[in-house]
Amino acid sequence: MRLQISVHKQLRSWRALAVLTCLGAGASSPAAPQAASYVSPGGTTLRILLDKASLGGAEVEVGEITFQAGADSGEHVHGATEIFYVLSGELEHVVNGKSLTLGPGMIGHVRPPDAVRHRVPGRAPVKALVIWAPGGEAERITSRWRRQE
Repeated sequence: MRLQISVHKQLRSWRALAVLTCLGAGASSPAAPQAASYVSPGGTTLRILLDKASLGGAEVEVGEITFQAGADSGEHVHGATEIFYVLSGELEHVVNGKSLTLGPGMIGHVRPPDAVRHRVPGRAPVKALVIWAPGGEAERITSRWRRQE
Protein backbone atom coordinates (compact mmCIF):
# COMPACT_ATOMS: atom_id res chain seq x y z
CA MET A 1 0.00 0.00 0.00
CA ARG A 2 2.80 2.42 0.90
CA LEU A 3 4.48 1.83 -2.48
CA GLN A 4 1.20 2.45 -4.30
CA ILE A 5 0.67 5.76 -2.46
CA SER A 6 4.26 6.80 -3.21
CA VAL A 7 3.80 6.01 -6.90
CA HIS A 8 0.60 8.07 -7.02
CA LYS A 9 2.32 11.04 -5.36
CA GLN A 10 5.19 10.77 -7.83
CA LEU A 11 2.75 10.58 -10.74
CA ARG A 12 0.98 13.74 -9.56
CA SER A 13 4.35 15.53 -9.32
CA TRP A 14 5.35 14.49 -12.85
CA ARG A 15 1.90 15.44 -14.17
CA ALA A 16 2.28 18.93 -12.71
CA LEU A 17 5.78 19.22 -14.21
CA ALA A 18 4.50 18.20 -17.65
CA VAL A 19 1.64 20.68 -17.58
CA LEU A 20 3.85 23.52 -16.34
CA THR A 21 6.49 22.74 -18.96
CA CYS A 22 3.95 22.89 -21.76
CA LEU A 23 2.13 25.93 -20.46
CA GLY A 24 5.32 27.82 -19.73
CA ALA A 25 6.79 27.08 -23.14
CA GLY A 26 3.70 28.12 -25.02
CA ALA A 27 3.04 31.25 -22.99
CA SER A 28 6.32 32.97 -23.79
CA SER A 29 6.90 31.93 -27.38
CA PRO A 30 5.89 33.80 -30.50
CA ALA A 31 3.71 32.10 -33.09
CA ALA A 32 5.33 28.71 -33.63
CA PRO A 33 5.95 27.32 -37.09
CA GLN A 34 3.77 24.38 -38.15
CA ALA A 35 4.75 21.29 -36.17
CA ALA A 36 6.71 18.61 -38.01
CA SER A 37 5.21 15.11 -37.97
CA TYR A 38 6.96 11.79 -38.49
CA VAL A 39 5.88 8.15 -38.84
CA SER A 40 7.95 5.11 -37.89
CA PRO A 41 8.15 1.94 -40.00
CA GLY A 42 5.75 0.34 -37.45
CA GLY A 43 3.16 3.14 -37.73
CA THR A 44 3.94 5.14 -34.58
CA THR A 45 3.54 8.87 -35.23
CA LEU A 46 5.29 11.77 -33.53
CA ARG A 47 4.22 15.38 -33.92
CA ILE A 48 6.89 17.75 -32.63
CA LEU A 49 5.27 20.47 -30.51
CA LEU A 50 8.37 22.10 -29.06
CA ASP A 51 11.98 21.68 -30.17
CA LYS A 52 15.27 23.55 -30.32
CA ALA A 53 14.08 25.74 -33.21
CA SER A 54 10.79 26.78 -31.61
CA LEU A 55 12.18 27.06 -28.07
CA GLY A 56 15.43 28.78 -28.98
CA GLY A 57 17.42 26.25 -26.96
CA ALA A 58 17.91 22.54 -26.40
CA GLU A 59 16.74 22.33 -22.77
CA VAL A 60 13.59 20.33 -23.55
CA GLU A 61 11.54 18.83 -26.38
CA VAL A 62 7.82 18.08 -26.36
CA GLY A 63 5.86 15.95 -28.77
CA GLU A 64 2.55 14.19 -29.21
CA ILE A 65 3.13 10.49 -29.88
CA THR A 66 0.56 7.97 -31.08
CA PHE A 67 1.23 4.25 -30.82
CA GLN A 68 -0.98 1.95 -32.90
CA ALA A 69 -2.83 -0.96 -31.25
CA GLY A 70 -0.42 -3.84 -30.69
CA ALA A 71 2.67 -1.59 -30.97
CA ASP A 72 5.85 -2.68 -29.21
CA SER A 73 8.86 -0.37 -29.24
CA GLY A 74 11.25 -3.07 -28.14
CA GLU A 75 13.63 -2.42 -25.28
CA HIS A 76 15.78 0.66 -25.80
CA VAL A 77 17.63 3.43 -23.95
CA HIS A 78 17.55 7.20 -24.30
CA GLY A 79 20.25 9.80 -23.80
CA ALA A 80 17.78 12.02 -21.93
CA THR A 81 15.03 11.77 -19.36
CA GLU A 82 11.82 10.70 -21.12
CA ILE A 83 8.41 11.50 -19.62
CA PHE A 84 5.12 10.16 -21.00
CA TYR A 85 1.76 11.71 -20.05
CA VAL A 86 -0.97 9.46 -21.44
CA LEU A 87 -3.84 11.34 -23.09
CA SER A 88 -5.86 8.32 -24.30
CA GLY A 89 -5.58 4.55 -24.41
CA GLU A 90 -3.57 2.17 -22.26
CA LEU A 91 0.23 1.97 -22.43
CA GLU A 92 2.43 -0.65 -20.83
CA HIS A 93 5.56 1.20 -19.71
CA VAL A 94 8.35 -1.25 -18.82
CA VAL A 95 11.48 0.14 -17.15
CA ASN A 96 14.33 -2.27 -16.40
CA GLY A 97 11.89 -5.16 -16.62
CA LYS A 98 9.33 -3.67 -14.23
CA SER A 99 5.96 -3.07 -15.88
CA LEU A 100 3.48 -0.30 -15.12
CA THR A 101 0.23 0.12 -17.02
CA LEU A 102 -0.51 3.77 -17.72
CA GLY A 103 -3.96 5.10 -18.55
CA PRO A 104 -5.24 8.60 -19.33
CA GLY A 105 -3.89 11.18 -16.89
CA MET A 106 -1.00 8.99 -15.74
CA ILE A 107 2.72 9.60 -16.18
CA GLY A 108 5.65 7.27 -16.67
CA HIS A 109 9.28 8.24 -16.92
CA VAL A 110 12.73 6.80 -17.52
CA ARG A 111 16.21 8.21 -17.02
CA PRO A 112 19.45 7.20 -18.71
CA PRO A 113 20.90 4.58 -18.64
CA ASP A 114 17.70 2.66 -17.77
CA ALA A 115 16.13 0.43 -20.43
CA VAL A 116 12.53 1.14 -21.45
CA ARG A 117 9.91 -0.56 -23.58
CA HIS A 118 6.51 0.80 -24.63
CA ARG A 119 3.74 -1.67 -25.50
CA VAL A 120 0.08 -1.22 -26.41
CA PRO A 121 -1.71 -4.29 -25.09
CA GLY A 122 -5.23 -3.30 -26.16
CA ARG A 123 -7.04 -2.84 -29.43
CA ALA A 124 -7.07 0.95 -29.25
CA PRO A 125 -4.16 3.26 -30.11
CA VAL A 126 -2.43 5.24 -27.38
CA LYS A 127 -1.89 9.00 -27.59
CA ALA A 128 0.57 10.59 -25.17
CA LEU A 129 2.50 13.76 -24.57
CA VAL A 130 6.22 12.96 -24.55
CA ILE A 131 8.84 15.23 -23.00
CA TRP A 132 12.59 14.79 -23.36
CA ALA A 133 15.01 16.75 -21.20
CA PRO A 134 17.48 17.76 -22.36
CA GLY A 135 16.38 17.93 -25.97
CA GLY A 136 17.90 16.10 -28.90
CA GLU A 137 16.00 12.81 -28.62
CA ALA A 138 13.30 13.71 -31.15
CA GLU A 139 15.86 14.34 -33.87
CA ARG A 140 17.73 11.14 -33.00
CA ILE A 141 14.55 9.04 -33.04
CA THR A 142 12.99 10.56 -36.16
CA SER A 143 16.22 10.26 -38.17
CA ARG A 144 15.00 6.73 -38.97
CA TRP A 145 11.35 7.75 -39.56
CA ARG A 146 9.55 9.26 -42.56
CA ARG A 147 8.52 12.92 -42.36
CA GLN A 148 4.81 13.46 -43.07
CA GLU A 149 3.88 16.42 -45.19
